[in-house]
Amino acid sequence: MSEPVKCVVWDLDDTLWEGTLVEGDRVVVPDRHREFVRLLDQRGVLQSVASRNDPEPTLAELARQGLAEYFLHPQVGWQAKSESLRLIAKQLNIATASLLFVDDSDFERAEVASALPEVRCVSPARFAELLEGGDVLPAAVTPEAAQRRQLYLAEQRRGVEQANFTGPAEEFLRSLRMRLTVRDATAQDLARAAELTQRTHQLNTTGLTFGERELAELAEDPGHRVLVATLTDRFGGYGTIGLAVVATSGPMWTIRLLLMSCRVMGRNIGTAFVGVVVGLARARGAGVRAHFRPTDRNRQMRMTYRFLGFTPVATQDDLVVFELPGSVDLQVPDYVHLDVPADLGELLLTTANASEEIR
Repeated sequence: MSEPVKCVVWDLDDTLWEGTLVEGDRVVVPDRHREFVRLLDQRGVLQSVASRNDPEPTLAELARQGLAEYFLHPQVGWQAKSESLRLIAKQLNIATASLLFVDDSDFERAEVASALPEVRCVSPARFAELLEGGDVLPAAVTPEAAQRRQLYLAEQRRGVEQANFTGPAEEFLRSLRMRLTVRDATAQDLARAAELTQRTHQLNTTGLTFGERELAELAEDPGHRVLVATLTDRFGGYGTIGLAVVATSGPMWTIRLLLMSCRVMGRNIGTAFVGVVVGLARARGAGVRAHFRPTDRNRQMRMTYRFLGFTPVATQDDLVVFELPGSVDLQVPDYVHLDVPADLGELLLTTANASEEIR
């Protein structure tokens, strides 16, 4: 499959379970399907539901079956299945192309394929073949990936609290008590860092992908620095949410790749992360450049560099080279607490109220 499956969306009647709930059947979930659900969860693949049913009894039946906790943002109602999948992708903040839809109905699969041709639509039998053949599960699973559902559940709790917060947006962000840690990648970070390059497309400046071995070589290279960013707040950890691959030779450091998890959009974490990179460079008397290569999904990252004060200085084929003027001081939001590498020294990063650079 060209794009990793980030979420499997199940139909329910005669798909996840045997029987039709609305017709009064006592539905049964086959043991094989229970094992599929557990396996996907353990391997870091999210799951949801798109079902044509009455919401209240359907959600109650999922709970009775002991499966409700596995499904994020279930869509149960009488709308088109394609609309349900759009809503699931929006709630999870992932592309519809990363969804895989399982439904026993030829009609429902055709409806989704017509409205969302990028979504992979399969029958239950075909899904079992793909799963057992290794075409759905990731090849390797990091400890963080195994906790992916819990990370999204924590994000749901943040979302609920934000929706109920009546003050200014900045005050809500301050109430989160966010702590961003930026450090040089260690051997234990490399699997997750490589996974980020393969899964993160929207907040990714160049679309480069790296394997663990490549990142290990760059981390050992005296002419490069591989930095990872982790984030916590009062709801818990976000895990590793950022990666920067920086060429550090000569008087000008170059950010070859900067990427951020979509789970931190709207929190100004990108500003803080770039601020640390710039601080590290300036502590050594170096300037900062950054590469940007446009894809069909990363326009926001170009806007981010421009918002921070970077200006284009060269174009090489489809690669744009930005440079941050020495007169520009990055303003790290004062509600983001930083833990940074020791070699940042006494250089002070400016903190100030900042508008959102990633929306």
